[in-house]
Amino acid sequence: MDAKDILGLPKNALPIQEKKSKPPKESQRKPDGISREVYALTGGLAPLMPAVDVNQLKRKAQSDNEKITWQWLPFTNSARKDSLQLYHWVRVVNGIPPTGDYSFAKYNKSVDVLKYTDEEYEKYLTDPAWTKEETDQLFDLCERFDLRFIVVADRFPSSKTVEELKDRYYSVSRAILIARALSPGDVATHPLVKETYNASQETERKRALNLLLSHTKQQERKDVEVLAQAKKISEARKASKASEESELPVLSDIGSLGADKATADTVNPSTNSQIPSSSITAPVSETASVIASLRMLRVYLRSYALEQMVQAASSSAGLRTIKRVEQTLQDLGVNLKPKVPTKAVCAEHLELRKEILTLLNLQKQLQYKEAEGSSFREGSYTETPGTPPKQSLRAADLDRTFTPDSLSIGGERFGKREQKRKGPAPSSPAQSKRPRKYKASD
Repeated sequence: MDAKDILGLPKNALPIQEKKSKPPKESQRKPDGISREVYALTGGLAPLMPAVDVNQLKRKAQSDNEKITWQWLPFTNSARKDSLQLYHWVRVVNGIPPTGDYSFAKYNKSVDVLKYTDEEYEKYLTDPAWTKEETDQLFDLCERFDLRFIVVADRFPSSKTVEELKDRYYSVSRAILIARALSPGDVATHPLVKETYNASQETERKRALNLLLSHTKQQERKDVEVLAQAKKISEARKASKASEESELPVLSDIGSLGADKATADTVNPSTNSQIPSSSITAPVSETASVIASLRMLRVYLRSYALEQMVQAASSSAGLRTIKRVEQTLQDLGVNLKPKVPTKAVCAEHLELRKEILTLLNLQKQLQYKEAEGSSFREGSYTETPGTPPKQSLRAADLDRTFTPDSLSIGGERFGKREQKRKGPAPSSPAQSKRPRKYKASD
């Protein structure tokens, strides 16, 4: 028992005070692009513009003896014909009001409409569709509304269209200028004389514009599709026409040289009947395919075209022949690829390769004929009575097509062929054999 029980006081006499929760501080995240130290010093981003004291600004210098006041003064406008007097506030310096015309009177611009006399009208301006009263009224309205023909057509009493009003006004003005000029050349450069108004063209233009503006969304989409299709067709026609008509810069020389090179690889068929026709037509077809592929490229380097033509011409020749051609070019001091591949240089390079191929083929033909002749001579002297009869060479063997790969430079393979052609060699005498050992069963 404690004092609170004796006094009859509740044990929790004092209410417990609830702790007020402090609102959380809004944590500001450091923005990117600024260091932590600078952000801690400034408490945020630096101001975009420096704060300038208004008192430090430069004031306009004002003389001590100048006194400026504003006064309510009357003024007149030269643009008005009724001499109306109005009032406005005016800046007065030292009690002297400003003089001169109203400052906004300079913006009043009007059109100079030509005037004609009755005599000029009867002599130059008569028109069956227009009376003099209608023409006078038209010119008055044009001068009043500054050639705003929409307003003029609205105010004109008769039912004339805007195009008819324009045509009448410009035709009358043009006739007056030509009639008053001393010579037609004096007014030849005037806009009204130089550029005549065409009422029918203007009517057609407005009709087409009205038709265009009245199109629906579906019609607009259809028109866009038609225009896109027409554009594709025109581009395709241009491409086909360009591919047919445009000749590549090297093709005129390369094409003829490629055909000549085909014959150079296989020697002239009229003088060498043993060469088949297939070996002649193959390089020509390859040359034509190369020309067609170059035409499809349309843009290419001349050195690339030369390389393709050389490969096409050398495709029928063997690898050994190609190496001999390159070796011959090096012996002559000629680059395998021209350093400056102009049109003339490429043509001469192909011509040189053609001649080298012709020379190599002729050398091979000569070696073949010499080896063939020597084989006949050796065969006539080495025949013996015990030698089997030699088979006679057929005409087909004599006219056999010369193949470069079957004959080496030194003629080694040719000797083997001649050995086979001469027949089997005479048999050597029988050698002594060992006596056969007999078994016990024998």
